[in-house]
Amino acid sequence: MKFSLRQMEVFVALCHFRNMTRAAEQLAMSQSAASSALKELEQRFEVQLFDRIGKRLQINERGRLLRPAVEALLEQAQEVSALLEGKGAGSSLKVGATLTIGNYLAVGIMAQMMQKNKDTEVNLSVANTSAITAQVLNFELDIGLIEGEVQHPDLDIIEWCDDQLVVFCAPQHPLAKAGLITEEELQKTPWILREEGSGTRQAFDRAMQGVLPSLVVAHELQHTEAIKRAVQANLGIGCLSQVTLADAFKRGSLVPLAVKGRDFSRQFYFVLHKNKYRGASIDQWMALCRQQSKRHL
Repeated sequence: MKFSLRQMEVFVALCHFRNMTRAAEQLAMSQSAASSALKELEQRFEVQLFDRIGKRLQINERGRLLRPAVEALLEQAQEVSALLEGKGAGSSLKVGATLTIGNYLAVGIMAQMMQKNKDTEVNLSVANTSAITAQVLNFELDIGLIEGEVQHPDLDIIEWCDDQLVVFCAPQHPLAKAGLITEEELQKTPWILREEGSGTRQAFDRAMQGVLPSLVVAHELQHTEAIKRAVQANLGIGCLSQVTLADAFKRGSLVPLAVKGRDFSRQFYFVLHKNKYRGASIDQWMALCRQQSKRHL
């Protein structure tokens, strides 16, 4: 074999960090050793994988074509190592989830995964849809769980389960006992919504087409719990996933509102890089997600 796994690790680390010092630190190597590994790899195959821009390394077209295969090779090597150590394949899984899914569904799924596979380590990152998608594209995550609709030629978007947004208010709000809410009433009251770039906001905007420009958006917040507390304080009305509101509705601290002529249904999705190596752990994670959604949605 004309290359080493260490050279491949240096290549992937440089794809992530675009800086030799940071890549070397990640791999617990000296900067000179990491630099030598890349240099030897490029010289052996008479190819340049990065363009040098000052101290920054920018992956070029040849490097971009190589990267998915190298990522897959390293993951398979990790599986082989885990099997040799008796840990079973797929001992590490990097999952990204949007805020609604991450805070209300993914933690439970992660616990199930680690209970079923004692040697499996699941790392969970929580961010909005655009951030999770970017991390999947950059091979920083093995799989993403998102609530927004995205399109990209390098991504596989797989339907996971149905979800429903619910408009809600505080019990003391004038609309709490109004019955079916009209468009005129929606345009008169302040709204407290998720930020642009979130899947929840995307679904809300789609559902409110036609009246969206005339809505009074008083606050845009990044966190579901902050929105719930603001609505509970009667600062406005909100719209979030039914998953996030079930307990508050049971307690009576928040009240659901029925909106005339608006469809607040949406999908949750799995998102994976098309060139990502998919080991057994990814398949198991997706199966657990589907089981969990049947119990909670």
